[in-house]
Amino acid sequence: MIGTDGSASGARPADAAPRPRPDWLTVPNLVSLARLLLVPVFAVLALRGHDAAALVVLVVAGASDWLDGRLARALGQQSRLGELLDPSADRLFILVTLLVLASRDVVPWWLVGVIVGRDVLLTVVLAVLLARRIGPLPVHFVGKAGTFALLYAFPLLLLARWPGWVGTAADVAGWATALWGVALYWLAGAVYLRQAAQELARARAERRAVAAAGGGRP
Repeated sequence: MIGTDGSASGARPADAAPRPRPDWLTVPNLVSLARLLLVPVFAVLALRGHDAAALVVLVVAGASDWLDGRLARALGQQSRLGELLDPSADRLFILVTLLVLASRDVVPWWLVGVIVGRDVLLTVVLAVLLARRIGPLPVHFVGKAGTFALLYAFPLLLLARWPGWVGTAADVAGWATALWGVALYWLAGAVYLRQAAQELARARAERRAVAAAGGGRP
């Protein structure tokens, strides 16, 4: 069909703007999503004793934790979903990895309690903040450093089961990295608790100011 201007009415104008890409569909978010999908893959491989393949999955997951943040900054693709998806993928991977490794006596159960206890504490704090319409708080670089150390400690601790000098060296390096990661993990937890307390105090002050302004009206 020909339009009044002589052009085909069904044809798309040459200068028409392309359909915008959804905000969530970014390369960093896809990397974080891939890390989430690797969680059950690692669990199945490790529980069935396929340690070499499970080790590869752990290394890839640790590398993806560095890669998604790097890509977000390099490509200018920071998004609110990414700010939530990245730490969620990290925590789920850490939790599942710890449970699997502890069930195989690769790591002691007290390490599970120390790390998971911190996450449970911050989950309660987050629930309190969200109930007051605050947050979630931005990810602190200390927390990212602690997560990064833990994600790299786990493959080393799994590699420590190999016989000979490779296993011995991996055991020493793995525990050094794991303990450093735990220290940073809890330091970040203290930072988040301080930030949460400040946000709650600020919210209370704002409510008091609004109440006082309302009460002072004639």
